[in-house]
Amino acid sequence: MAETALDGVKVLECCQMISGPYCGKLLADLGADVIKVEEPPAGDAARTRGPFPGDAPHPEKSGLFLYLNTNKLGITLNLGTASGRQVFQRLAEQADVLIEDRPPGEMAKIGLDYASLSAINPRLIVTSITPFGQTGPYRDYKSYHLNLYHASGHSSFFYVAPRDRQEGSLVVAGGEVGDYDGGLSAAVATLAALFARLATGQGQHIDISKFEALLSLERVVVARFANTPDPPPWPGMVGGLMPCKDGHVVVTAVQSHQWQALTELMGNPAWAQDEKCRDEPTRAQHRDELQPLLEEWSVQHDKDELYHKGQALGVPIGPVRTVAEIMHWPQARQRGFFAHLDHPQAGRLEYPTAAYRMSETPWRVERAAPLLGEHNEQVYCGRLGYSPEQLAGMAADGTI
Repeated sequence: MAETALDGVKVLECCQMISGPYCGKLLADLGADVIKVEEPPAGDAARTRGPFPGDAPHPEKSGLFLYLNTNKLGITLNLGTASGRQVFQRLAEQADVLIEDRPPGEMAKIGLDYASLSAINPRLIVTSITPFGQTGPYRDYKSYHLNLYHASGHSSFFYVAPRDRQEGSLVVAGGEVGDYDGGLSAAVATLAALFARLATGQGQHIDISKFEALLSLERVVVARFANTPDPPPWPGMVGGLMPCKDGHVVVTAVQSHQWQALTELMGNPAWAQDEKCRDEPTRAQHRDELQPLLEEWSVQHDKDELYHKGQALGVPIGPVRTVAEIMHWPQARQRGFFAHLDHPQAGRLEYPTAAYRMSETPWRVERAAPLLGEHNEQVYCGRLGYSPEQLAGMAADGTI
């Protein structure tokens, strides 16, 4: 019986920063054998991004890189050289999956696209992750998370009271969450392709658009505009992000029974019985008047007090927790969500693990993120059969 869900699945990851590496991480955490390919001499650009322990930049101590690359082997390989491309082809012959995030057409120029690689390995699944996909008028556009987040419409609707936002102001999600959404979509599609291959025996090309990954998460808002020409301004709601004594809570009491529960939580104030609070559309129309009254009440309480009392009454309410609070939250601690890992350069650090628990093929952490080129000998000599002398020659001529 397999010890991990993806036992025996071999993955090549030729990606930088977040989306591609996160896809590779999700597969590695499920037990896939993932080889991360980095361009010498600097490697993945994530190595230069913080946070760093003690705020001292170091290519082997980036918190971003360390998190995104657990459970992977790491090699260096220069795809800009003919010899490097030949070595990559040999790796692709043995692989089940290739994850790549180069601009559309770039892999074809160097003969490493799906059409070329599937000719030597018909079972290969190639997952290509780009900002806007392989087709369409924006296919060649470059983009940062900031651009994608705004292009997807996510920033046009946010649960913040209108008087706290300027007209037409936009909100950016922290932590480059949209890039993680792209990586998650890529992992789901890759798993589906592996499942399909069980029936067909054939690999396929997966075209991931990070823009569409974000767009698919805004289904309600997008559908509203798609089906209503020139829709009126979004009325919003009473509630949303609200201040407390020790932080904030988010309240989304839009339905009648939810508003009634919120009214009970507030102690049935007289203003909540007003005609302006009759139903959701009416409350939305008078939000500028009602929101200050709601916040005047909420700021008198602690967020956990409102959370627990509100949940007991059926109010959709949740506390906004800081990262520091989450690290000590008993729910996450009791379930073992954080795990310690030793890294030869970064030392012993605590990492987030997985959002699932599997009874038969559990998630497990086997290794910290690789040092740059750490597994060159293990992969090139142990798997491809190169001699130590050949490996030294590859290093000398810039292949690795």
